[in-house]
Amino acid sequence: MRLPRFAILLCALACLSLLAGRPALAVDPTALANPALQARYLALTHELRCVVCQGETIADSNAWLASDLRRQVRELLVAGKSDDDIRGYMVARYGNYILLKPPFSLRTAWLWLAPGVLLIIGALVALRIVRQRSAMVAQDTEPLEEEVRS
Repeated sequence: MRLPRFAILLCALACLSLLAGRPALAVDPTALANPALQARYLALTHELRCVVCQGETIADSNAWLASDLRRQVRELLVAGKSDDDIRGYMVARYGNYILLKPPFSLRTAWLWLAPGVLLIIGALVALRIVRQRSAMVAQDTEPLEEEVRS
C-alpha cells in the first residue's frame, strides 16, 4: 500500500515544526569577550544548581530559570563582582540549595557525614551476616540428603 503524497508532505511538515520550536543561535549570547571572564563564567555556571531541574547545573539545563540565572551571572561578572560575591548573591536569593557543593555547617552536616556512616553500618551488617553463616556451617553436623540415600 502506497502512502499518498499528501500524507508524506504532512509528516515532513510535522517533523520540521518540531525542529522550529528551538531557535538556532549563531552567536552564543553568554559568550564574553574577555577569556578570563569567560572562564569564570563557565566555572560559576557549573557550580550552581538549577532550581527547576534539581539535578543539573545551570550550565547544562535548558529550563527558563536556568537561562535567567546564567544571564544574571553574566551581568554580575561584567559589573565587576567577584566569584564569592556572585555565589553570595545567589545563596541570598535561593538558599544553600543552589550550590552543588553546600558549605559544611551544622545544618548540612548530615549531608556530608551520612554516606560514610551508612557505609560503615553496611559493612558491619555484612560482616555480622558472614560470621553468623560461617558459624552455622561449622556447627552443622547433619548429613546431606545424598549421603542419607546411599
